[in-house]
Amino acid sequence: QVQLVESGGALVPAGKSLTLSCEVSGRFFSADTMGWYRRAPDGGHDFLALISGDGLTTYHDSVKGRFTISRDNTKSTVFLHMNDLKPGDTGVYLCKDVTIGSWGQGTQVTVSS
Repeated sequence: QVQLVESGGALVPAGKSLTLSCEVSGRFFSADTMGWYRRAPDGGHDFLALISGDGLTTYHDSVKGRFTISRDNTKSTVFLHMNDLKPGDTGVYLCKDVTIGSWGQGTQVTVSS
């Protein structure tokens, strides 16, 4: 059974940095495309960043230049490095194994002004 577990969410002041982690178990994920999303007010998921199995990255314009997605296949983990956080970045951040369509439960990020 595939499991994705996010961690690293916190309450931080605006302008600070934070790194989220998503550990994948139950699957050899090194070739999978992985993504980070933020839960939208309507319950959907806003796309933030993607990383392919060979390391190609894609970002939503709203986070380009501030967020960086990376992966460590030896640890079956994907990261989201977030810099210059803004109150509008507040939300539940979720990791997705895009290749198989599996989601984690999410981790809360709150940015205070």
